[in-house]
Amino acid sequence: MFTPRELALERGWPGVIEGDVVYQLAAQTLQAFFTGGGTARRHAEYALADVDLRAPVLHPPSIRDFYAFEQHVKTARALRNQEVPPEWYEIPVFYFSNPAAVYGPDDEVPYPERTNELDYELEVAAIIGADGAVGGFTVMNDWSARDLQRAEMRVGLGPAKGKDFATSIGPVVVTPDEFEGTHGRMVARVNGEERSRGELADMHHSWQAVVAHAARNTELRPGDVLGSGTVGTGCILEHGDGRWLRRGDVVELEVEGIGVLRNRVG
Repeated sequence: MFTPRELALERGWPGVIEGDVVYQLAAQTLQAFFTGGGTARRHAEYALADVDLRAPVLHPPSIRDFYAFEQHVKTARALRNQEVPPEWYEIPVFYFSNPAAVYGPDDEVPYPERTNELDYELEVAAIIGADGAVGGFTVMNDWSARDLQRAEMRVGLGPAKGKDFATSIGPVVVTPDEFEGTHGRMVARVNGEERSRGELADMHHSWQAVVAHAARNTELRPGDVLGSGTVGTGCILEHGDGRWLRRGDVVELEVEGIGVLRNRVG
């Protein structure tokens, strides 16, 4: 989604980026683009430098975030003196996040109340297109308030309030013909300093398995977001150094083949 700066629109429009030009499409949402709603017609063109990129899906029907990287699971559970349960290798588990708290590239993400341990999470997300298939991939930041999450999960339910204040996606959706979602370098930076580096190919559960599990006994809708879970080393929790995010920090998540998702903590 994008907004031409000269129009000062509150809503965004789907567009296709070709080089330094953005072509506005007739479809009014990404969901309509995926399902053929007037997508062949192009209304206008703008210089890429003259538009603001927004969250690719402004109002996703649902957000499911999976737990598909073994290194992240091992490290996170070891911090709680736990081993990886055998069931993790059998099913790609997920939790539901909050579709009402979606942020796009360069949006300021409000610092959540009652937390002192704000974390980023370096992920890739699949966006569901037509007929329950993957329509494209984008970068995802599953922001986490670790102290809130820790208290919730001691009860045996969650995460909920440790997560649902913000999810960032963007800067663009890359379709499967250009990005298969099977490999790509993943890097996180805070204020320009590299803090995480991983590889998408390390996903233990494939996208095919992720989509199949998400769709079991239900219907996936265009615009649904399926997060990969955090790549190994892809969050502050794994580092164990206590360098939690602070107000004013700029977090950049980069995935090779997609681009850079940048947000400032407000």
